[in-house]
Amino acid sequence: MFVNRRDVQIQWGDCDPANIVYYPRYFAMFDDSTSTLFEVAGFSKQDLVRKYGLVGIPMVDTRSRFYIPSTYGDWITIETKIESIKRSSFEVKHNVYKGEALAIEGFETRVLVGRDPDNPDRLKSAPFPPEMVAKFTGS
Repeated sequence: MFVNRRDVQIQWGDCDPANIVYYPRYFAMFDDSTSTLFEVAGFSKQDLVRKYGLVGIPMVDTRSRFYIPSTYGDWITIETKIESIKRSSFEVKHNVYKGEALAIEGFETRVLVGRDPDNPDRLKSAPFPPEMVAKFTGS
């Protein structure tokens, strides 16, 4: 499995009045981490649009389990990988570490989408290109 890790410092604006990260901020971090995963794997946003004719990789489901809070100034490491790939949808997992401890597990279901060839004003799911499958799964 292809895995990307990135370190993130918790900012003042990430925190609520109790000085812990306001949970929706993690979902923004997860979105950035998924984009970064594709970029680091060699599939930039420009590649998705130009080479594969995709419009994006929207999220259709998300959830998290929170174990350890983080506060302003903390450093966390977000480890992101694609756990499974179907025809056009895929499952992303984010493990967030605070030091060595698992602080959060985040889960996303996303879909590759492009323009519908029969009606370019509409979007349609698109199959995962084989080279992307190979890169993310190691097969």
